[in-house]
Amino acid sequence: MARVERDSLGEMEVPADVYYGASTARAVQNFPISGLRFPRPFIRALGLIKRAAAELNMDLGLLERPVGTAIVTAATEVADGRLDDQFVLDIFQTGSGTSTNMNANEVIANRATELRGGARGSKLVHPNDHVNLCQSSNDVIPTAIHLAALMEIERTLVPALQALQAALQQKAVAFHDVIKTGRTHLMDATPIRLGQEFAGYAGQVQRAIRRLRYAQQELSEVPLGGTAVGTGINAHPEFAARACARLSDLAGVTVRETDNHFQAQAAVDALVFASGALRTYATALMKIANDIRWMGSGPRAGLGELRLPAVQPGSSIMPGKVNPVIAESVLQVCAQVQGNDQVVALGNQWGNFELNTMMPVVAHNLLQAIAILASASRNFAEQCIAGLAATRTGPDLVERGLMLATALAPVVGYDKAAEIAKLADRTGRTIREVAREQLSLSDQQLDEILDPGKMTTPGLHGGGGG
Repeated sequence: MARVERDSLGEMEVPADVYYGASTARAVQNFPISGLRFPRPFIRALGLIKRAAAELNMDLGLLERPVGTAIVTAATEVADGRLDDQFVLDIFQTGSGTSTNMNANEVIANRATELRGGARGSKLVHPNDHVNLCQSSNDVIPTAIHLAALMEIERTLVPALQALQAALQQKAVAFHDVIKTGRTHLMDATPIRLGQEFAGYAGQVQRAIRRLRYAQQELSEVPLGGTAVGTGINAHPEFAARACARLSDLAGVTVRETDNHFQAQAAVDALVFASGALRTYATALMKIANDIRWMGSGPRAGLGELRLPAVQPGSSIMPGKVNPVIAESVLQVCAQVQGNDQVVALGNQWGNFELNTMMPVVAHNLLQAIAILASASRNFAEQCIAGLAATRTGPDLVERGLMLATALAPVVGYDKAAEIAKLADRTGRTIREVAREQLSLSDQQLDEILDPGKMTTPGLHGGGGG
């Protein structure tokens, strides 16, 4: 069954049981590309924008109360996810996202029409004249991207990072007394506490949160009110500022009207900045996950300094093998996020004159990156970091480490310390054994100088040079 609706191109058949109209039906035919759809956070943001606009337009006397109230109800249903199945358009569509803005306008208009007792398609509530009043796709869609990203960073990503930071910090405390060999250039370096390594990881996550807060400041500036090209044509002069205030109340995050609408619609610089913060965190998280994966390698032929939780069998052919699968999933997410960032950056380059024309693909990649980073971070904290255990391997190897000679350098000089290290390496003996033979130092003095715990703190612990 179908009904016939009209748009500016003429008549179009629309399935009888849907809320969308002719414009959306045309876009369904025009873009059978990928099957990818705008995610829930974006649709929520779009619904909130349409609700805030209707409420304000009623207050401004631009929209009759019965019409506006019906739009508010329908837009709230969109924001709450009750009409998600009506958002049927592919991500790869018109670069401004006009098709999806009209998808929202038509769904809300037909639902509001139904609420007023009219038939779908009758335009008792009009998608353009009423739902889209004081708006354009060109300011609504980028505003929806900003708003969705703001909400998801605040509601899902930052809490996930805080959970991961806390888990890493707990291990920093738990592993404080575990002294192991540090590594630089993948080679043995001076001793380090396992807890210090984990404090470093926690510090990376903490700083990622700080960078995300900067990104939120950028995202809070939105282009709503600029309408077609940034001039604000067909919008009430008070619409933008008051709509942003209302939208902030509805969304629980702060948005404000940009003080330069022309940059806000011609480019998506703020989205690139936010994506860059996500990429920075992804590279940090990749380093952390890979370090932990390597420290857990073995258990007999690898580094074996950590024991990772055994969450599933690791092989279909090797009995008893367990792999670092949680860390591996994190690494794949981080790779995906870095790819997403490249798409967002390329998308910004296609801001031709007064409008960016890659907004849908920018939205998809930015919001996907936020979602998968949040999930991977929380899962990493819960299923890997929380269950990590230190082994005796790291501490047992410290005494055999050649870089203990570093503590001798302030006492005997760099050249003599290097000679001792090379001799220990050639003969397979420890630094302590060779130093006892080569130097006129007592065992007590050697114990004092070669104390691994002291080597994990700042200072010259060996005394003066000689």
